[in-house]
Amino acid sequence: MPKPTKGPRLGGGPAHERLMLANLAAALFTHKRITTTETKAKRLRPLAERLVTFGKRGDLHARRRVLAVIGDKTVVHELFTVIAPQVADREGGYTRITKIGNRKGDNAPMAVIELVLEPVTPKKRAAKPAAEAPVAEEAPVEVEETAAVEETEAAAEETSEAAADEAPVEEAEPAEAK
Repeated sequence: MPKPTKGPRLGGGPAHERLMLANLAAALFTHKRITTTETKAKRLRPLAERLVTFGKRGDLHARRRVLAVIGDKTVVHELFTVIAPQVADREGGYTRITKIGNRKGDNAPMAVIELVLEPVTPKKRAAKPAAEAPVAEEAPVEVEETAAVEETEAAAEETSEAAADEAPVEEAEPAEAK
């Protein structure tokens, strides 16, 4: 767990905070999306991200580490068998926090924290990003320019062929020479 914050805990002492975050993480893994206060969501994010990383490892030691936090075998089983394979290609950022406004009763700022389970599109990595970045930007421009040049050359050939068919041979030769 990250370094504990100074000042008051979320609704009690450190033990209560640890148990509350464990329950929130279990609910997040069970329902894939929960609504809570912004503060609790921000405190839950590092814990949930680390537990998902353990789920991606998938070995016995990682399973026991997650069981020490959550304690519910069905939730841990779902994390390791369902959620971890869905985020196997993702390198981080397994959760998303969306602010949804204030709660009606006490005007507390609310947020939705959810698991990001959409498949990730891997980016192509360049060998030298600093040296090849300008080349990568110029390459599509050159392709577009060569395509435009080829189209204009093809159009010019068609017009010259059409003009050659209509005009007598003697007139077509001086026109091409110009």
